[in-house]
Amino acid sequence: MTTLSTKPGNADLAPHESYVPGSHWRNLQDETEGAKLGMWLFLSTEILLFSGFFCAYAVFRMLYPGNWHDASQYYLNWKIGAVNTVVLLLSSFTVVLAIRGAQTNRNWMIQLNLLLTNLCAAFFLVVKLGWEYWPKWQKGELPGAAFTYGNPQGTHDNIFLSVYWVATATHGVHVLVGIIVLTWCMIKASRREFGPRHYTFLENAGLYWHIVDVIWIFLFPLLYLV
Repeated sequence: MTTLSTKPGNADLAPHESYVPGSHWRNLQDETEGAKLGMWLFLSTEILLFSGFFCAYAVFRMLYPGNWHDASQYYLNWKIGAVNTVVLLLSSFTVVLAIRGAQTNRNWMIQLNLLLTNLCAAFFLVVKLGWEYWPKWQKGELPGAAFTYGNPQGTHDNIFLSVYWVATATHGVHVLVGIIVLTWCMIKASRREFGPRHYTFLENAGLYWHIVDVIWIFLFPLLYLV
């Protein structure tokens, strides 16, 4: 449990200035290092999760190379994927600026860039749901046995779309979780809980967001371009 210092004169300090770690930590540095280690361990499990999708992609790509490539060109629009790629790259930049705002004690910079990051994330989901998922759903371009599209271009289109739907939908859920976490960061920033002395939560949220972006950097070329 974390507490605020009760030393005389601390009543007028911002929360990040008067912050002290919980009693189970020896000092603030130990808490910070422990939190970062825990976050990296969590992110390693996320990488393992998506590695399974990438392995499935590699296996089916080797089994059906021609069909796989043609299905990508037939069902996916690389321009939509490219737009979302640019948006996510921009969001990684703004989340870095938010962390920089904490390091330099500029609270307005934290809140502004977290807002921009969330707007980019929301745009990504709107594009994915409105420009890709919904039209595919209407046409029957669905995964596995749910595939009902009347004019397939190959015999294994349903397998390609299975990998596409599972991988991108799982990534989309991670984007949604990122929005929730970054919104909580905005609330904490409004309370002035981030500053040069303490911004571990914000930094870990930024690490999570970078992993989400990096995963998409792999998904985009594999699904839309290669």
